[in-house]
Amino acid sequence: MESANGRFWEKAQRWEELAEQCRALALDVRFPAVHAWKERTGGKAVGCFPVYTPQEVIAAAGALPVTLYGGRGQIDIDHADSRIQSFVCSIARSTLELGMAGHLPWLDGFVATSICDVARNLTGVWRHNFTQGFTFYMHYPQNVDSDAARTYYRGELQRLCDCLAEKTGRPVTDDSLRDAIHLFNRHRTLLNELGTRRAARPEKWPSSEMYAIAAAGNVMSCEEHTALLERALLLGETRTRPQRDAVRVVLRGAFCEQPPLELLEVLEDAGCAVVDDDLQVGGRFFLGQVAETGDPLDALVEAYLHGTVLTPVNNPGKRSRNDDLLDRCKKKGIQGVIFASPKFCEPALYDAVLLRRAAERAGLPTLEFEYEEKMSVFESVRMQAETFVESIMFFS
Repeated sequence: MESANGRFWEKAQRWEELAEQCRALALDVRFPAVHAWKERTGGKAVGCFPVYTPQEVIAAAGALPVTLYGGRGQIDIDHADSRIQSFVCSIARSTLELGMAGHLPWLDGFVATSICDVARNLTGVWRHNFTQGFTFYMHYPQNVDSDAARTYYRGELQRLCDCLAEKTGRPVTDDSLRDAIHLFNRHRTLLNELGTRRAARPEKWPSSEMYAIAAAGNVMSCEEHTALLERALLLGETRTRPQRDAVRVVLRGAFCEQPPLELLEVLEDAGCAVVDDDLQVGGRFFLGQVAETGDPLDALVEAYLHGTVLTPVNNPGKRSRNDDLLDRCKKKGIQGVIFASPKFCEPALYDAVLLRRAAERAGLPTLEFEYEEKMSVFESVRMQAETFVESIMFFS
């Protein structure tokens, strides 16, 4: 596979070509890019649950952080249901299935965070069933505005540093952390730039294709994906697409488990221009730049406690998720809000109730439905989305 050499994006001449190659790479449960990186560097690859894992620390230890979004609808659950409940979210079940079905021979470690009860339980199941590599469960402070939160979270980061140094044989130094922070700052800047251009011209930068390009970064090194994003921005600017009537919407609920790409395409076909979302938020969960001077662990602590994108699985402290959503809607000229929540995801489903009330009080139309990663029939969503768009275009 051409992508295995890590430079396939340099040969792409059109945005559409690059998006299709990234889509194939992101959905390939054989993880060819990870295998290629390990063969090229001799380094270790560490799987990460997708929300709030401090990938800068993993990179500073010389390892490759690989974001695990489960089977992405590409595998059947044949083994995992004997180890974990069948009524939990698809991402937990299919991530476990990836390991049990032999799709993760490259995995040298697994890091999960305390985002929900399912993630907590998955860590224990993982440690019990897989003896290769290490399993690390990271606890996060709940009261982010307390003085103790800073000390506590810094201790958790240091614990991860010590674990990685032991497993990789490479100490996590202040200099290596600063280098990693600098690299990830640049990466987030490019991802955010894609989002800015999409908000300005959604017909030119469709979310389904942007999603595929961003998703390739889940299985590539940050350095490689940063170069890919630079290429993507150049190719996207040369693309010409006609304007079309569409409703500007924000999509909420996909911060952890991801919807099938076909679902995003259905929403776009129905006339929804998704100009703000929480898709793959793990790659851009800091709102601003992490400080590149001073103590790097303190910089990561400050960024997490007070500078993260707000989702249902982190404590907002003095901030408000309702106010955050309404502020984004106002700044980006949002005409409607779509709540697409994974089945059995209690944090997303609970949060959608509160956010929907806030949106409706502000006069914003809303649409709500559930999805799962193995979803293959989208007619119901299409009909709901088309009705939603028509109600805004013709009756608002």
